[in-house]
Amino acid sequence: MQNIRVAIPDLNGQARAKRVPAAAEAKLMRGEARMPLSALNLDIWGNDIADSPLLFETGDADGFLRPTERGLLPMPWIGPEAMLLPMAMYHEDGRPFAGDPRHALARIVAQLDARGLRAVTATELEFYLIDDSGATFQPPASPISGRRAMGSATLSMRMLDEFNAFFDALYAGGEAMGISADTATSEAGPGQFEISLAHGADPLRMADDTWLFKILVRRLARAHGMAASFMAKPYADASGNGLHLHASMLDAEGRNIFDNGGPEGTPALRHAIAGVLAAMPGSTLVFAPHANSYNRLVPHAHAPTGVAWAYENRTASVRVPVGAPQARRLEHRVAGGDVNPYLLMTAVLGAMLAGIEAEAEPPAPITGDAYAQGLPQIPDSWQAALDLFATSPEVARIFAPDLIDNMRRTKLQEMAGIAALTAQEVLELYLEAV
Repeated sequence: MQNIRVAIPDLNGQARAKRVPAAAEAKLMRGEARMPLSALNLDIWGNDIADSPLLFETGDADGFLRPTERGLLPMPWIGPEAMLLPMAMYHEDGRPFAGDPRHALARIVAQLDARGLRAVTATELEFYLIDDSGATFQPPASPISGRRAMGSATLSMRMLDEFNAFFDALYAGGEAMGISADTATSEAGPGQFEISLAHGADPLRMADDTWLFKILVRRLARAHGMAASFMAKPYADASGNGLHLHASMLDAEGRNIFDNGGPEGTPALRHAIAGVLAAMPGSTLVFAPHANSYNRLVPHAHAPTGVAWAYENRTASVRVPVGAPQARRLEHRVAGGDVNPYLLMTAVLGAMLAGIEAEAEPPAPITGDAYAQGLPQIPDSWQAALDLFATSPEVARIFAPDLIDNMRRTKLQEMAGIAALTAQEVLELYLEAV
């Protein structure tokens, strides 16, 4: 090892990092590395937020970076000369910095712990492999046949085979980083794939794994001559990228509190779903944080648009999958691939806890096509989502006031900047930034 990257996710999920000589490892492990608190509140281009209270009125003060539980990790896209050290941000007096998205999730995990609950989660990540060498994006040429994917290739074995070298490297890289990647499938869009991460009972580790895996996918794709993008909608006429979250709750004895031995689940499952549905409109800015995100949230495009739940129904925003009762869980299907996984898990687990504590009851589960049922709608524009996020009582219960304000200011600045871009420039901006 010759150098270490200390890295931390900002509100957009971008890795803010420093390169440090390997000789400084002991200093890093003691939590002596510094970075401005404002580094976690930058816009999508990496600019300061012009009116941020973290800047001039506080002197753009430093925070202190402490290593997370993950410790040093390999960087398979570089090689053995570099290691990655994921960090969390603290004030000098040891208080967690409220603008750190990882601390937001840790706060909810602590609330669950106080009630004797432990969340079991898993994520499903969709992404496109893209040739961005020309004036417009297109699917990459197959390393085997030289041909480009055309149209839908849902569950295509041929597509998996043709990009087998990339997936071999991806699984090997994930294993080296301690990320338990599970099933890979070819999805509906040309050059689109999905990889599921294995269920785990540590939400912070699952969020870490999801964040790190997105970085790994993007970096290894470049090493194989392609771009990989988690952008919500890279192609206007093809399916979008989602990032689905599966979640259940265990009690202090390790029993799934959603399992009643049958397919319908327990009252606790209904309470959790009620909490999630109540918080969904206000939390949409978390699930769809970018201008491009709303191109995915349209009817009949394999992404939910209505606030509803159902058993084994992928048109609903919350799905209860069939299967063994001991694995009874909910699947949250709203978020795009461009989501910050820490904020996603904070929003969903925090809403589940709120519903359980209030013993809230959801509306009846729907059957059939959710798009055709006149349901309450998820906000369909960036501005509407921002307005709700800033004023929602459900959001205020889950997120710290400083994080809500930082997010609001960030998105207002991004809206102003993106308004001046062409459609292609917007795609190029988001290609690998999210």
